[in-house]
Amino acid sequence: MIFKKIGGTDINVSAIALGTWAIGGVFWGGSDIKDSEKAISASLDEGINFIDTAPGYGFGLAEEIIGKVIKKKRNKVVISTKCGLIWDKIGKTLHYKFPIPGSNSYKDVYRDLSKESIENEIKMSLSRLQTDYIDIYITHWPDPLTPPQETMETLLKLKEDGIIRAIGVSNISIDTLKSFSSFGKLNVDQENYNILDREIEKDIILFCNDNNISILAYGALAQGLLTGKISPNRKFSNDDARILFYKKRFEPHNIQLANNLLEKYLGPIAQKHNCNIGNVAVASIIQDNSVIALCGARNEFQAKENAVSGRIILDSEDKNRIENFINEYNSHIKQ
Repeated sequence: MIFKKIGGTDINVSAIALGTWAIGGVFWGGSDIKDSEKAISASLDEGINFIDTAPGYGFGLAEEIIGKVIKKKRNKVVISTKCGLIWDKIGKTLHYKFPIPGSNSYKDVYRDLSKESIENEIKMSLSRLQTDYIDIYITHWPDPLTPPQETMETLLKLKEDGIIRAIGVSNISIDTLKSFSSFGKLNVDQENYNILDREIEKDIILFCNDNNISILAYGALAQGLLTGKISPNRKFSNDDARILFYKKRFEPHNIQLANNLLEKYLGPIAQKHNCNIGNVAVASIIQDNSVIALCGARNEFQAKENAVSGRIILDSEDKNRIENFINEYNSHIKQ
């Protein structure tokens, strides 16, 4: 397993982290707690020491499952969780109406990065995770009504008090990233990033590299598309994240296009490295020393598959094939 240091810290993490959005169940058809527990344990057994979560993943459920599994091995696990999305009271800005798994009802979720909200949220996260500290604490979404200075001062105080070890942001523009950085040291920026979603290469990655900020790449498999395993005939539920946020990408003709090109360009690389196509796609982004890939897993098998990506070193021929895949896919996808 490849390991990397979180920017500006001595925190050593696996290049593959377990992402737990799907374990929370919301937008992913619910959660099987036993399978989720096995996925976490299998990830740790395979050399993944980094777990990323958030209160918003299942309204606390993902944090609770993680807390139960890692309770007796806390010192061997690096945990990142988040703040800034609340649902137990009215916050500053409505973020989204989140579907409650197994029902037809919704929760109103608000953005709130005020000092009061963060101090309340971290107490609940510590309780659910059954720990007395958080390794990396990340603002989940920007809050347009709270000044970045107030948020950063609150996070820096939590770090000074030993409650958190590192500070991060997520889903942020380059201007807001620079604003947060002006008030204190940021260690990570968590953004949607994979070989098809490369917007952050224009400015965010450059800024992060210049300022020793690690990139936590979520959506590393483009919500499963880059596995090459999704059938064009796949029927998604109306509350599935792939339909709500990535509808064009998951239309049947575009799924078939991706599958064909993945087999053509990434298939030979997978054979060469004795892995699967998804492993190649993830391995591609972690070749950059600043990037750590967050890979979701809902069961033990998926967790073991994810870990393989962290052991692959690609050569120039492999990288050229991947670029050819990207170029052909982008030139043929139907918008």
